[in-house]
Amino acid sequence: MKGTALITGGAKRIGRAIALGLADEGFNIALHYSSSPKEAEKTAGEIEGKGVLCHLFRADFNKMDEVFSLIPFVFEKFPDCNLLINNVSIFQRARLMNTDEELFDRHFNINLKTPFFLSRDFAQHSSKGHIINILDTKISKILVEYFVYTLTKKTLYEFTLMAAKELGPKIRVNGVSPGLILPSSEQRKEDFEKMGSRIPLQRTGDPDAVVSAVCFLIESEFITGEVIFVDGGEHLE
Repeated sequence: MKGTALITGGAKRIGRAIALGLADEGFNIALHYSSSPKEAEKTAGEIEGKGVLCHLFRADFNKMDEVFSLIPFVFEKFPDCNLLINNVSIFQRARLMNTDEELFDRHFNINLKTPFFLSRDFAQHSSKGHIINILDTKISKILVEYFVYTLTKKTLYEFTLMAAKELGPKIRVNGVSPGLILPSSEQRKEDFEKMGSRIPLQRTGDPDAVVSAVCFLIESEFITGEVIFVDGGEHLE
C-alpha cells in the first residue's frame, strides 16, 4: 500500500476517476462527498473491489465547522493519510454585474477557503505528504462569463505556489488544470465536441488524462509548485 488519499468531491466526474485511479495504484481512499450519497456509495464499492480500503466522509463545505472537522476525522480513520486531492468545486455562469453576495460567498467558500484550510490542517497532521489542487485551464485566460468561479481558480493557483514554498520540504504542493474533459450539465455533447475542434489538439479529453497527470506528480518526488495543464493546448489560445 502507498498510504491513503483523501479526495474531496470524489463521488462523481473527475473526482471519481481520480479516486478509482489512485485505488488502482494501491492507495486506500478517504472519499469525501456532500450531496451525492448514492453515487458515493457506488464509487466506494468499486474502489473496494480493487482490493483497497475506502471510507466515506460527508461534509458540507459551506459550513466551516464541517470543513475543520474533516481532516481530524480522516486521520483518525487513516493515520497514514499522505495525499490530499482538493478537487471539489462549484461552477456557475455569472458576470460581475450579475454576481450577488450569496453567489460570491458560496464560490469562495467551496473553491478557495475550503482547500486553503484543508491544506493547512493536512500539513499539521501529516509528517510527509503531497497536496494536489485541481484547477482549471481558465486560469490562463481573462474570462468574465464565469467571473467569480474563474477568480477562485486563479487565486487557488497562486495559493498552490505559495503553499509549495512554505510547506516544503515536508509537504509537496502541485496542481492540475483540466480543460475540455467532461461537458457541464448545461452543455450538449455536440457543442462540447465542437469546442474541442478549436483547440491545438483538435479534440476533447477524458478523465483518464487527469488521472495520468495526478499519478505523474505523485511519482515525481522532486517536483513541487508546479501546475500541469491537461487541456489539449487550450491554454495556448
